[in-house]
Amino acid sequence: MKRRFTVKRIVILGSTGSIGRQALEVVDEHPDKYEITGLAAGSNVELLAEQINKYRPGYVAVKEEEGARKLRQLLKGNNKTEISYGRAGLLDLAGLDGIDLVLVAVTGIAGLEPTLAALNKGTQVALANKESLVAGGQLVMGKAQEAGIRILPVDSEHSAIFQCLEEENRACLDKLILTASGGPFWDFSLEEMGKVTPQMALKHPRWQMGPKVTIDSAGLINKGLEIIEAHWLFDVPYEQIQVLIHPQTIIHSLVQYADGAVIAQLGLPDMRIPIQYAMSYPKRLPNSFPKLDLFHFNELSLFEPDWERFPGLKLAFAAGKTGGTMPVVYNAANEAAVELFLEGRIGFLTIPEIIEKAMQRHVPNYKPDLDIILASDQWARETVKQICLT
Repeated sequence: MKRRFTVKRIVILGSTGSIGRQALEVVDEHPDKYEITGLAAGSNVELLAEQINKYRPGYVAVKEEEGARKLRQLLKGNNKTEISYGRAGLLDLAGLDGIDLVLVAVTGIAGLEPTLAALNKGTQVALANKESLVAGGQLVMGKAQEAGIRILPVDSEHSAIFQCLEEENRACLDKLILTASGGPFWDFSLEEMGKVTPQMALKHPRWQMGPKVTIDSAGLINKGLEIIEAHWLFDVPYEQIQVLIHPQTIIHSLVQYADGAVIAQLGLPDMRIPIQYAMSYPKRLPNSFPKLDLFHFNELSLFEPDWERFPGLKLAFAAGKTGGTMPVVYNAANEAAVELFLEGRIGFLTIPEIIEKAMQRHVPNYKPDLDIILASDQWARETVKQICLT
């Protein structure tokens, strides 16, 4: 039977992570409008098995071969879902025929290749993976332009800008203003930040996110990545991108125009809202999620970040303005340093110190292809190991 044209066939890469799970909640709100064709996950095969039994996708992929074997055992009599694994499995899902939308919600540099694979196929991409644009912005945006595809941002800040940026008034744009919650330590002294433990950093006051993103947010590295992402998504010079701390996380970002008008997008700190907008774009759909009532907020404050306590922001601007493979190194060095911090091997304030040292050692390539990007990523990770040994 021919499916109705209103139904979107969706692939979710990273379905067991925070974004992936919330995307499936959006699907639950509108089961008549979305069909889950493919799911990809890392090692949480138990949750993936539950998702498969509920949404009946035709294709799934997991990270390891052992995970694929375990998944087959969990599914037992379900022989209708095709199971693959590894890099090849992820790319196969991203490049499936007849898909309307690929939501890229995997973590880290692993999101770059499937993003390119979906664009190569001519499939719409909803992007919740910052690293794809931080490391491969030129490649990704070039491929999107070539395919005539507009990448739909899922991050709350970039979704806000996407909704506020008037294409007919692009020439009158003054600046993009990215808001940041400030994380749990926005009012800590340097001395207090030096005593931060992984357990403390993993307790974000507003958002529920994965461990890596939560640590990034605590040090405003996450906002640094978003600065570079915004540069590529909206084709805006770094000089026209500003960051403001907004602890209430109600104003998700703002666009300021040359005439003095500032347009903001507001909402509760609920990632399901920008996820749904990306999935339903250009339409807006109703839902049962809690709605913002401004009468309950007596104060909405905005102030500049402290560059001394959060040096990762300054490093992000430096990496972005340098260009080439320098943002690759910024991102990869951060990923490696966050791992070390979560393992208790380095302190919280050591994360930006390591990033800076890696950037100082790097000679950027200004015409990187995918192989050069991946090689630079690996170089940065090896360099972090060397830095920690000296």
